[in-house]
Amino acid sequence: MPLEVKKKERENPQSLVRRFSKRVKQSGLLVRVRKKKYRRRTKSPQLKKRAALRREEKKKAYAKKKKMGN
Repeated sequence: MPLEVKKKERENPQSLVRRFSKRVKQSGLLVRVRKKKYRRRTKSPQLKKRAALRREEKKKAYAKKKKMGN
């Protein structure tokens, strides 16, 4: 869906840019592009499992240190 804004007769460049910017905002194009830019990748099941195991080990180590008084 390309946006097209043609220069009207006797229209100055500033108003042309203003009309173009307004069209871009109304189309929602920027919102979609920003969402796509900062989209998070999905982790594979193996990576999720490793991360969960690592968290559990850290929790156990933390609990052990707390119990020892450190």
